[in-house]
This record gives sequence, structure tokens and C-alpha cells, in this order.
Amino acid sequence: MARRYFGTDGIRGRVGEGYITPEFVLRLGWAVGRVLGGGSRGKVVIGKDTRISGYMLESALESGLAAAGMDTYLLGPMPTPGIAYLTRTLHADAGIVISASHNPYNDNGIKFFSADGYKLPDEVEEAIEAQLDEPLVTVDGASLGKAYRVQDAAGRYIEFCKSSIPWDSSFRGLRIVIDCANGATYHIAPYVFRELGAEVITIGDEPNGLNINKGVGSTYVATLGKAVLEHKADLGIALDGDGDRLIMVDHLGREVDGDRILYIIAISRLADGGGKGAVVGTQMTNLGLEHALEAKGIGLERTKVGDRYIMERLKQTGGVLGGEPSGHIICLDRTTTGDGVISALQVLHELARGGVKLAEMREEVVMYPQLLVNVPVAAAAEVAKHPRLEEAVVQAERELAGKGRVLLRPSGTEPLLRVMVEGEARDLVERLAQRLAEKVKSLASG
Repeated sequence: MARRYFGTDGIRGRVGEGYITPEFVLRLGWAVGRVLGGGSRGKVVIGKDTRISGYMLESALESGLAAAGMDTYLLGPMPTPGIAYLTRTLHADAGIVISASHNPYNDNGIKFFSADGYKLPDEVEEAIEAQLDEPLVTVDGASLGKAYRVQDAAGRYIEFCKSSIPWDSSFRGLRIVIDCANGATYHIAPYVFRELGAEVITIGDEPNGLNINKGVGSTYVATLGKAVLEHKADLGIALDGDGDRLIMVDHLGREVDGDRILYIIAISRLADGGGKGAVVGTQMTNLGLEHALEAKGIGLERTKVGDRYIMERLKQTGGVLGGEPSGHIICLDRTTTGDGVISALQVLHELARGGVKLAEMREEVVMYPQLLVNVPVAAAAEVAKHPRLEEAVVQAERELAGKGRVLLRPSGTEPLLRVMVEGEARDLVERLAQRLAEKVKSLASG
């Protein structure tokens, strides 16, 4: 079934345009209530990040759900993974997240968790889309839903995060800079690490509704790197606006991306005798991670780009650990979705246990130079299958001599063909990427 509203992770867009309007979101809340409630009273938890538009969208969702006879439990500003956790522990029928993740404040989105804290199954999203075509009919007055404020939401989630590592773990003696991206973790992350003994310096912790992800957070790691050097900290933690991604910085101010974070957590699981199954990455996962894991006897499987594909593969294989270079790390043995705070805790626990610095473990993964070129092209999928382009890819792979990769990936959201080349020699990688990009342009133009 072709999707009209839902993308790969809910519904997202510019506020006041398309589907991110009060009118549509009210109808969406009603449709969700009709599908999940099935005519009987149920409850839904709603959380949001710190965008100013969150107030408007929260009210619209609450009204729609009430019209369908569903009660709402309002969490206020809360990281996406925290909403997944509270959906489970409050025994709600679903959780709703109002967030556009790492996007600027003038974007927003709606995404959902099922009662078990996982993303909604495709068939439920399809049922919601079908319900949106029906006339909005309000239940009778006695059956209207009510709204409740969950006062201790932050405290519940803080304790859950701390429970993801052994109770006797301590970060005493560590000086950490935490960048909260002026987002949903501003009142969560600093407390987690302080309560575990670390000296915490915070940046990006003064949200005003307009500054989420603005020059801070996991997409602007240079800001964190400067702060780590300025404060002579042991490391830095950068989260994104909704708290489901993590990028770190070592004491030298160098970035530690999702691939290296995934490696450290995999090594920690191996030391604990866990980590069953292969680590799951994506087509963009660096070859350096694959080789580093192989050296430790750990396999790596690749999926299409996107955390939903990682989750699908983990469930199929019984694996517990997967992630992307962008810092979306899934620890299925700890929680049900990507969680920046919990991922950071796993890393710090391993560093503390081994008495090593983040910089030392960073060096265990030797990253291959990787270049991504976005080529504007209308029919990207067709061009990617063109025989002459396929021949050019084969020639490029021959020149890499088994020590690199070529990936052509049509964008799912823009008229682009993404050309990625990875290999040991940077000059060769750059030359091959540009050559393939030029080939794409020539084929697209005629």
C-alpha cells in the first residue's frame, strides 16, 4: 500500500504546511484513537521536544484523541526513547512523540510507539491512513477522553537510564561536557551523569523554543569539541534534539562517531559474555568498523540506511546491538529504540571498567576514507541501474582491489543519487567518486 502521510519515521514537515497543521494533527489524533481504541476507552502518552510548535500540536492531538474517546497522559518535554519507555511502564495503548529530531525549530513531526515501546507496525500505520479518509465523528459526551499530566516523567526515565548499567558503576573523577542541543534531554542527561558521580558541564541546555539544534548538538560537534578543550574535560557527549542520537568527543576534541561508539559497546558486551548475534550496521557503516569487529571475532551485517531496517534485522537474527554512523545506536538488551543517554552510559561504563580513555578506544577502529557525493538527478533509481553506470562501478571496484566499496543509493526524499566510495587511499577515493558522479550527470542529461 502506497503511503500518503507516513514516511520512514512518522510524519514530518515544516510547521504550518502540508500535514504539520493543527487541522490535520487533530484529525490524526482522532484517527489514531479510533484505530487503537477500537471503540473502547484507552490511553495514549504524548511527549515532545522543546520546539515552540510542540504546544500547538500537543493540544491538537489531545483534542483529536479525546474526540475518539481516548485518555491522554501528557509527559511534557521528554526524549523520544523516554516516551517509548513510559509507554510501556504506564501500560498505554500507544506513545506519541512530537519532534523533528535533529531538524531546525521550524520543522516538526509526529511519530508513534506501540504498547511494547517499538515503532508502530506497517499495518497499523496503514489502518490510521485509511481512518483519516473517514468523517470525524465524536463519541458521546460521557465517553470523551480526559487529559492527565504525568508529574514525575523525568525522574522515572532518569532512574531507568541509570539501571542500564551495573548498580555499582561510578564515574567519579570524570569531567564530562554534555551538549543537550537545547532539546528534550536538557533536564535529563545532566542529572543522570551527575548522579553517577561525574563532574558535568552542560552546554545547549537553555531551550527557548527556537534554538533547538541551532549550532549545538550531535550535528554540530565542533561546538562540543571546543568546550571539551576549554574545560579540559575527559570527554564530551553530544545528543540531538530528541535525544535518540549520540556523538562523542575525546579529550583531544576529536569526534567519535556512531561507528566507533558501536564498536566500544560491542566490545563491552563481549567482555560481559553477551552480545549474541552479529552487530547490525547499514550500507554507510565504515569498513574500518567491520574490520575492527572481525579482529575481535564479531560479525557485522548491513541493512539499508534507517534505524527501522536495523531494528528489523536485529529481530530477525536475535541480535541486540546495531547502529548508524550518525549516532543512532540501538541496544536491544537495554531498551526498545535508539537512546543517546543509554548508549553514552554503555560507553562510559566500559571506559571506567577498563581504566582507559575514550581516545585510546577510538584508535582501535581505523576508519577508511569515505566520500559521499550527492548528484541531482530526476530519475535516480533508473539511472542507478543504467548498464554504462554499472560498468563504471565495476571498473571502480576493480581499482579499489578489494580494499574498498562503491555504493549508489537513490535518495528517498530528494531527487538525488548518492554516490559513495570508500577505500584505503584518500586520493583514489576522491578520484573515483568524482568520476562516478560525472558519469551519473552525463547519463542523466541524455
